[in-house]
Amino acid sequence: MYRLPTQSDQKIYDEYLRRMQRGDREAFQSFYEAEARAVYAYALSILQNPQDAEEAMQDTFLTVWDRCGDYTSSGKPTAWLFTIARNRCYAFLRRRALHPAVSLESLDTEDPSWQPYSEDMAGERPAERETLMKALSVLTDQERRLIYLHVIASMKHREIAAVLNLPLSTVLSRYHRAIKKLRRELSDPPIFLKKTT
Repeated sequence: MYRLPTQSDQKIYDEYLRRMQRGDREAFQSFYEAEARAVYAYALSILQNPQDAEEAMQDTFLTVWDRCGDYTSSGKPTAWLFTIARNRCYAFLRRRALHPAVSLESLDTEDPSWQPYSEDMAGERPAERETLMKALSVLTDQERRLIYLHVIASMKHREIAAVLNLPLSTVLSRYHRAIKKLRRELSDPPIFLKKTT
């Protein structure tokens, strides 16, 4: 389960980045393990494709490794990390505009633990994924991002607010509005919509 980095964690991440600047691969691995799932969910919320999100997440951390020498401690290394992730996602969107999207069938080839429509997301069978995908398409990009970060990365609303730099009240109202939209679209809502939110 994702946990919002505390001030102490941020200091640890700063230290990881300083060690990475000296070529410390163990520090890189520790930073990756702490934040990879949240970066993946963030990328997935933008790209809406597991394969692209996985690649964007990997690219994000490769960029972190390559550019850690450019990092100047600001007390918020995760803000730097998510800025890189956002830029990698936009690069994928630009590339996608030039190439066809991945087919629905390809979603079944991904590692189920990383799929947005796996048990992690909805507890649904593969045959029901298309219905859920169509329902998610009625959401705005930001509403979908909130759903993915809360359900896939298991981030709390205050954690999402910190990552997206939004007021908590905005996150809560938009998340609940997104849930209501999904419930209207689905006659048999998946598990995560039946839970108390």
